[in-house]
Amino acid sequence: MTTEKPHDTFPRQYARTNRFTTGAPRSFTVTPDGARVLFLRSRGVEAPANLLWSLDVATGAETVLADPAVLLGGGAEELSDAERARRERSRETSAGIVGYALDAAGRTAVLALSGRLFAVAVETGEARELPAATPLLDPRPSPDGGHVAYATPSGELRVTALDGSGDRLLAGPDGEGVSWGQAEFVAQEEMGRDRGYWWAPDGGALLAARVDDTPVRRWWIADPANPDRPPVEIAYPAAGTPNAEVGLWLLGLDGARTEIRWDHAAHPYLARVHWSAGGSPLIQVQARDQREQLVLEVDPSTGETTVLLTEQDEDWLELFAGVPVRRADGQLVRIADHDGARVLMVGEQAVTDAELHVRSVLGLDGEQVLFSASCGAAEFERRAPGWLGVFTHGPEGVRELGDGALGAVRGGGTTVLTTADPRRPGTTVTVLRDGAEPLVIASFADTPLLAARPVFRFAGERRIPCAVLLPTGYDPDVDGELPVLMDPYGGPHGQRVVQAHNPHLTSQWFADQGFAVIVADGRGTPGHSPAWEKSINRRTAEITVADQVDALHALAEEFPLDLGRVAIRGWSYGGYLAAAAVLREPDVFHAAVAGAPVTEHDLYDTHYTERYYGDPAVEPEAYEANSVVALAPSLRRPLMIVHGLADDNVVVAHSLRLSTALLAAGRPHTVLPLSGVTHMTPQEDVAENLLLLQVQFLKDALGIA
Repeated sequence: MTTEKPHDTFPRQYARTNRFTTGAPRSFTVTPDGARVLFLRSRGVEAPANLLWSLDVATGAETVLADPAVLLGGGAEELSDAERARRERSRETSAGIVGYALDAAGRTAVLALSGRLFAVAVETGEARELPAATPLLDPRPSPDGGHVAYATPSGELRVTALDGSGDRLLAGPDGEGVSWGQAEFVAQEEMGRDRGYWWAPDGGALLAARVDDTPVRRWWIADPANPDRPPVEIAYPAAGTPNAEVGLWLLGLDGARTEIRWDHAAHPYLARVHWSAGGSPLIQVQARDQREQLVLEVDPSTGETTVLLTEQDEDWLELFAGVPVRRADGQLVRIADHDGARVLMVGEQAVTDAELHVRSVLGLDGEQVLFSASCGAAEFERRAPGWLGVFTHGPEGVRELGDGALGAVRGGGTTVLTTADPRRPGTTVTVLRDGAEPLVIASFADTPLLAARPVFRFAGERRIPCAVLLPTGYDPDVDGELPVLMDPYGGPHGQRVVQAHNPHLTSQWFADQGFAVIVADGRGTPGHSPAWEKSINRRTAEITVADQVDALHALAEEFPLDLGRVAIRGWSYGGYLAAAAVLREPDVFHAAVAGAPVTEHDLYDTHYTERYYGDPAVEPEAYEANSVVALAPSLRRPLMIVHGLADDNVVVAHSLRLSTALLAAGRPHTVLPLSGVTHMTPQEDVAENLLLLQVQFLKDALGIA
């Protein structure tokens, strides 16, 4: 499907379609019996609000379970400030229903819309609003389907009866800055934990986080374009400063309260909580330097904890999605770095080896463990750069489910598999069940106006995964060498070289403006090996810039690259990398666009920053060595700095400090402030024109007509 408008362009379409995600199915859940698949999908760009759908696996029939327009009576969606902040942390940019949760039997789905609470019967689609304190956040039904818990922006954790008979407070703030049932900033932003409470399997109690952010320093985000508006206060734990104090309590629906006890001083980070049926709760806690973490078993009757596992690493320990968890037989499932490989552990046994680099656990179905993996170091070049697959492990061993799979969910013997192919736009969602024909869940996403044509290579001696994109219709005999645009993210947890089409669309558009575009995933990026990721420890600027240089020079031996005209652009870590590259290697990089760059690491948050650079009071030399502000006097190439003034993740102070240092050194540069824009750029006009302004700046800087 393509929805074109008069005078449409790729930048405009890219912005209007929310990066071609509007209309694509997402957020899949399989009911425990495997008979239904629930998912979110809008009807397309002209109706962008997500609806909740149900697929009958036996017949393939799709049914709308919840439509925001119906639930809100045609009224406009309204978001609280707390909900906007939560979506910023999760990078959620869509509209309508953005999340839902099911009870254990899969009979009832609950969701929040405009801060109101709705319950939907999965079998019939009957929807009703439940009594609740509004606006609310993150509603989740009890496993037994009797109650719904939810949080509020005021810090309360509340419970309402699913039959509508009453709503009541379960825990409320007992001091200034205290909240219940919500994840703190660094848990959401850096740990991959967006939840703050977890139901007991029998529905009689909850484990709930109590967060006290009074120790956290306050920052203020102003809107200079609207001086009549007061600045927004945020609790931001910058590197080396106090974090929020996080505890965990067992709260019974009968009013009982039990504190869960562990050594908070040694392990202040609450990273994961898991409570499976038939077992005691598990929690994973982490030291502040992230070199040690524990898996603890909780005694719900006393709150005491027992150490099940201690993990240590001289660099740092990664946190992984979906683990630690217990399998149906009680075995502990986790991901660990073992003998130089990242492996899946079931109990004490490593069930994978160096042929696979395990990325995440996607779910459990009985004794089956569903997980994603890329090629490990032993087989790194057996597949194409950026390859990812989905596997299961069970009594029969490890079995591959999907080549090129991006993700999967499983339940009751039914698997929903999402795959991509670099030769085709979008993704394909397939529903698989033994003995039945596969079903495909349709996408209503727009077809891009251009086609990405990435060419994948392993570059140089280090075999750096790369994607190269040349202009559409390029003829080397006629057009000759091309100016180069390096287009990386290039840092931790950010893989850009993937076997998919849509992630390369923006790079292809830049290529079509007359560049050879190179996307290089150097050391520090995920998907290779633990040693590859951890080699950047205390040396991010040196290592990640060096790998961009090496990839460029290696690829120049095969592709028509004009090494006298090389630019680099990036956002977030990519913005930091772009600034570092043009400052550290001006003979290689002749222009740069640095979007939302981290320029001084002591301005960034604790959990991320201290992992790579340590405590700034103890290791100031690591911060100095990786600062781009310190390098400001060395600038001798055109540099554009772009930053959203409302960014509360990488605050605009980063760019202002760099600009101030450049000015003090007498170094000309360009600053593009984005009024009202956060770390994301969801506004259509901003997203469109940002691409156009970047390409014009780069052409001017490199002398391209």
